[in-house]
Order: sequence, then structure tokens, then C-alpha cells
Amino acid sequence: MDESRDLLAAQLKAGDRTAAEELVEMYYQQIYRYMRRLGHGRQTSEDLTQESFLQAWCRINQLRNGWMLGAWLYGIATNISRLYLRRHKDDEKTGLKSDDVPDSNIGSDNVSRDEQLELLKRTLEKLPMKLKETVVLHYMQQLAISDAAEAAGVREGTFKRRLNRALKALRGQVIR
Repeated sequence: MDESRDLLAAQLKAGDRTAAEELVEMYYQQIYRYMRRLGHGRQTSEDLTQESFLQAWCRINQLRNGWMLGAWLYGIATNISRLYLRRHKDDEKTGLKSDDVPDSNIGSDNVSRDEQLELLKRTLEKLPMKLKETVVLHYMQQLAISDAAEAAGVREGTFKRRLNRALKALRGQVIR
């Protein structure tokens, strides 16, 4: 797997458009879901996802290791999202969309679980963006701590502290 990512990174750095298409195919849905989970609307998420891949193509020579390709791409997407939010503070109400909540089994036994998930979603919306990014990168996008920290542009220790703060805040609101 690492060898294929190293090869893909080398092909990207050489300007291979087929490799660029492969990169998009590998990561488009993940980056799009990440944008949605950060609270962007559908159209904005599509635009920001496309912008992320455009920036990745323009900055491919900054990629140090092929095995860090995913974390590097998430880092670009994180920065694109932050820039968008700074520029459009009042334009768009951000929050998790209902289609980003994990599906639960249908049935009356799941009413309580659905209510808990809805409460968790609303609570996550209220977190500061850096804490929200931390939870989304690690738990929802399922990145390892090291990759998530790289994507967030912080050291692992900083990422772990943010994750701890976010979880404490979520626990304080969800578990009463």
C-alpha cells in the first residue's frame, strides 16, 4: 500500500494527469464527506472539495512522503475550509447535516439511540471549529491520530489535547 502511494506521489509530481484522476477517484468522496461533516452545505462542499484537489495539484511538490498523501490532502482541505469560513462568516449557517449522522437500524428500540445521535450532532455543531475538526478528522473520517494531527496542521500532543477537550465538552452536554 505504501509503495503504491509512493508511486502515485511520484507520478503526481511528474505531472501525470492519469495519476491526478486516480487521486481524485481515491479521495473525492472522503474529502466531500469531511466538508459536509464540518458543516458546509452540499454545493459549498462540492466547491471546496474541488478547490482542495486543485490546490493539491498546484502544490504537489510540497508533498514530502507518498505514504502521507491522505493526511496531506486532508490538511489542504482543512485549510480550504478554514479560509472559506473566515471569508464567509455570516453567509452560511454551519452545522452537521442529517445525512452525515450514522444510520441506525429502523425500529422502536432505536428511538433513544436516534435521539442521542441527534443530541450529539447538535452538540458537535456548537464546538469551536478547531475542536470540531479534531473530532471529525479522527472519529468520523477515521484518520489515525498522527494523520489527523498532520491534517490539522498541529503536533500530535496538541491534537490529543484538542481531542480531549472536545470529548469533555461533548460528554458534558450529551451525558447529563
